[in-house]
Amino acid sequence: MASSSGLFGSLLCFALVLNLCNCKTLKRDVKALNEIKASLGWRVVYAWVGDDPCGDGDLPPWSGVTCSSQGDYRVVTELEVYAVSIVGPFPIAVTNLLDLTRLDFHNNKLTGPIPPQIGRLKRLKILNLRWNKLQDVIPPEIGELKQLTSLYLSFNNLKGEIPKDLANLPELRYLYLHENRLIGRIPPELGNLPNLRHLDVGNNHLVGTIRELIRVEGGFPKLRNLYLNNNYLTGGIPTQLANLTNLEILYLSNNKMSGPIPAGLASIPRLTYLYLDHNLFTGRIPDAFYKHPFLKEMYIEGNQFKPGANPIGVHKVLEVSDSEFLF
Repeated sequence: MASSSGLFGSLLCFALVLNLCNCKTLKRDVKALNEIKASLGWRVVYAWVGDDPCGDGDLPPWSGVTCSSQGDYRVVTELEVYAVSIVGPFPIAVTNLLDLTRLDFHNNKLTGPIPPQIGRLKRLKILNLRWNKLQDVIPPEIGELKQLTSLYLSFNNLKGEIPKDLANLPELRYLYLHENRLIGRIPPELGNLPNLRHLDVGNNHLVGTIRELIRVEGGFPKLRNLYLNNNYLTGGIPTQLANLTNLEILYLSNNKMSGPIPAGLASIPRLTYLYLDHNLFTGRIPDAFYKHPFLKEMYIEGNQFKPGANPIGVHKVLEVSDSEFLF
């Protein structure tokens, strides 16, 4: 009895596998991947063998292509072609892969704009285009990708302002925009993102103040890491910043910020790394920072602080030069 049951189970599994193998890849996806193959050229052709990107007969799926079954068809759900020095414009045919959940072209040499048709990929969760040479503005159509959790656009040549449409992404957790040529103010609407944990807009040409950024009451409820370094931000550190109670890393280095450091900032319970160096801050460092249980590193060099408490704490490393104190 047990052997016949085992035989039935084996036959059932074989039938399921056979049925999966007999699934045809959706013609729309086959056409799109072959167009991408033609546009990307020889650097991926060697790894993309056969006419069916999901595999055909004895041929495996194309490298970097992941497919899933949907009814009687297979569809492409992930496309990862990175670190192969792809040269040329972003392949628009990618936007015909409507079932994509992950698109990863990072560390290539893609040029030109991100096409506005990117907004068609409604199921996309991860978009990774960092370390390319992409130009022009960030298309506001990215704000239509309601399931997006991770957006990596850093290390490109993107310009213009950060579109406030990115605030329409309720699932967004990681937003990396650093090392571009972005200008203007950081949209305070980003504070409405309920799940945002990491915001990095460092090394751009952004202006404005932190007060403008966090003017939305209850904004950034889950933010852990905030990178605003190497921009042209002015003004002081507002006391409202202490309301970001989940903050662990605050990176404000190399801006034009000024004024005293509010003692309330030391009340952020899990603040671990604080970078204030190379600004125009004045006054004294509040004693509370030296007693903070989690603060490991605080960099304050290149400011105009007055001498205060002992700048060497047990739990932290403070970068400070006596020549920069104002007496």
